[in-house]
Amino acid sequence: MQHVKIPQDRIGVLIGEGGETMREIEAEAEVRLDIDSENGSVAVDSVGDPVRGLKGPEIVRAIGRGFAPDDALTLLDDEMMMFDVVDIAAASRNANDMKRQKGRLIGEGGRTRELMEELSGASVVIYGSTLAVIGTPQQVDVVRTAAEMLLDGAPHGAVYSFLEDKHNELKHQGLRYHRFPGSGEEQV
Repeated sequence: MQHVKIPQDRIGVLIGEGGETMREIEAEAEVRLDIDSENGSVAVDSVGDPVRGLKGPEIVRAIGRGFAPDDALTLLDDEMMMFDVVDIAAASRNANDMKRQKGRLIGEGGRTRELMEELSGASVVIYGSTLAVIGTPQQVDVVRTAAEMLLDGAPHGAVYSFLEDKHNELKHQGLRYHRFPGSGEEQV
């Protein structure tokens, strides 16, 4: 059994209307969730296939980091799918700096975050003091590198060029993409 702590305001999303989301996660990941809505603690106990059960805590963490339940459940699509988090606060000097860093990652009208998704094939969410990613190891690596470049002060243009280069590289390697809602490119 593993324990995952998620923000209070994400408990309702994890449970879903009438417990629907919680039951779907339990069925799909073959786990049992024991949610303490008082403190945001979630006990995840594997009750079926242990390999699928290992993804249970990651699904809960992903929802806690701002992903929609359907996007979090894509972690079960393929054993290579992974979840990663970039801590924006760790790269910031103070609250004002964190706000600025978060703005750099989001971009004007959300364009930078959208480009990270479109050009990497991963799903990206910025919530609280984190940027979270779901995708294959290569996709996650591309987004993490782009985010770290921005957090280190790289110009947006340089990051966009990096993302386009990596996009072309992944396409030429023939790596399989996953389709995420909102991504601009049809991915197979």
